[in-house]
Amino acid sequence: MTAKSKVRVRFAPSPTGPLHIGGVRTALYNYLFARQAGGELIFRIEDTDSTRFVPGAEEYIIESFKWLGIEFDEGVSFGGNHGPYRQSERREIYKQYVDRLLSQGKAYIAFDTPEELEAKRKETDNFQYDASTRTQMRNSLTLPADEVERLMAGGHQYVIRFKIEPGRDVEVDDIIRGRVSINSSVIDDKVLYKSADGLPTYHLANIVDDHLMEVTHVIRGEEWLPSAPLHVLLYEAFGWIDTMPRFAHLPLLLKPVGNGKLSKRDGDKLGFPVFPLEWHDPTTGEVSQGYREQGYLPQAVVNFLALLGWNPGGEQEVLSMDELIHLFDLSKCSKAGARFDYIKAQWFNHQYLLQLPAKEWTPEFDKILKAEGIDSTPEREAQVVEMMKQKVIEYTDKEGNRRKRNISFVTDLWPLCRFFFVAPDTYDPTDKFVRKNWKAETADEMQQLSALLHTVTDFTAEGIKAVVEPWTEQTGIRPWNAWRVALVGTGQGPDMYELSAFLGKEETLQRMTHAINTIDIN
Repeated sequence: MTAKSKVRVRFAPSPTGPLHIGGVRTALYNYLFARQAGGELIFRIEDTDSTRFVPGAEEYIIESFKWLGIEFDEGVSFGGNHGPYRQSERREIYKQYVDRLLSQGKAYIAFDTPEELEAKRKETDNFQYDASTRTQMRNSLTLPADEVERLMAGGHQYVIRFKIEPGRDVEVDDIIRGRVSINSSVIDDKVLYKSADGLPTYHLANIVDDHLMEVTHVIRGEEWLPSAPLHVLLYEAFGWIDTMPRFAHLPLLLKPVGNGKLSKRDGDKLGFPVFPLEWHDPTTGEVSQGYREQGYLPQAVVNFLALLGWNPGGEQEVLSMDELIHLFDLSKCSKAGARFDYIKAQWFNHQYLLQLPAKEWTPEFDKILKAEGIDSTPEREAQVVEMMKQKVIEYTDKEGNRRKRNISFVTDLWPLCRFFFVAPDTYDPTDKFVRKNWKAETADEMQQLSALLHTVTDFTAEGIKAVVEPWTEQTGIRPWNAWRVALVGTGQGPDMYELSAFLGKEETLQRMTHAINTIDIN
């Protein structure tokens, strides 16, 4: 590509199931790279493996990107001048390039059956279909031309293989990994086309599409790095080496614990999603959890993924999409795999939730309340959110350890906020906070406070405080923890003046009376 070429990148998933979170990160990096350069992002569907097609997968992938805010400039469902963008709709295009390689002697037709190939693998350790073994196989290099014609005319299935010349060092100039060199002798004669379905394999379709769609940079996962030298050879075979895109192979996403690539099993075991949206498997009926349905904000998911394997420098971690675009630099991506820290993902969601006005929490919070049989108003729900959104949750992890964390999801609110809507009925005698703060004299002190609250005419937080504070100074009574026990039932909750004002005079006094008559310190 010339220095003046407009940056064009692509994301090309296969519709074989839900979009893995690793694929989301790849698409995100392509998006950031394109937007920073004022370039274009193409959405292509690589569906050449017809046996693995899953209904609904393509629509799922598109919906995922809409939710995440990753926008494409052209491609499937977006239009453009380089279509069609589904590989299954480009058969005639690929066949032209297959025939071109055959006519130039750079590819050949192979008739070996699966059974014959399996027998050869058993016969020869580490069998590879290449320059050293192709002469022993049934292909157009070993069979007479009339036999090749007879087999094809008779409908015998065949594949077309790329003819790799051995003994040559093939170099790949990778933006992230630098120069990578591999000897062509270790590359097998890859299948480029299958007569069974009239479709090319990934290797041919990928090269042809990238060339015809004027892709300038191929940003993809590390797992594709071994294919890069083969792709260089294909670009050479077609005479396209001067317009070959730059490669950048991203680090793998690794398991949160242990070694290896992040898998769905890791998410199932530790309780986090590996798909952006909930996925319903059309074959098995299995439902897999998604980030959207678990209550993650798309901005948080994007921010979290962007920093898995790339670091812009500096200490700032919470970065908007615009900031990510401005800072993104492929050369700062790590070569090593990035461990998937799902706890950090929760932290990011907490940060983005705090940026939202309380009223934007209320639609989801209202669903939770209605599921609990509680009717409230958006105004009151927003008040609760404002009072409680920065509280800390205590929980027991899978190993039985007591831990604390911030509110990371709207669903975290209910256990912390139940008392706003449901008065405590009983009081746990084993609760340390209750036992510590409800003594023999407490009922009398609460009676005094209750009588005082009866006199308050301005039952706002400020109005209540203006009456109670002088009383505490005069009597020396410090009522706040016992008052919390009466209104909440334990040691949770916001400032007591705010809580009482929210509950209102009648509810506050009723709860205090119930506690005075119910709590037995013995």
